[in-house]
Amino acid sequence: MNLKINSRHLEVTPAMRAHLEAGMAKIRKHFDHVIDASAFLVVDNAKEKELRQSAEITIHLKGKELFAEAHNSDLYHAMDAVVDKLERQVVKHKEKIQDHHHDKRFE
Repeated sequence: MNLKINSRHLEVTPAMRAHLEAGMAKIRKHFDHVIDASAFLVVDNAKEKELRQSAEITIHLKGKELFAEAHNSDLYHAMDAVVDKLERQVVKHKEKIQDHHHDKRFE
């Protein structure tokens, strides 16, 4: 999987990159058909403290795109929250594409 990280008003440190890659590894554990992912980390000057730091991740799957974003006062908590949201979306998508309806033959 190809992970591209962009940022606004902050410099992406190796620790931030490692934290995001660890989170994306959790997503790949559930569903390994991820083509690529792009993350966008933002620090804004919002009045509310909980909305200042945000993380957005877009995952490109075969025929589908999943997007999630989260805001928090701590950027690492925002990254954890966005990975959790995407993990739920990936599990739901995986359940939808799996065929659970088998032909039942009664004899």
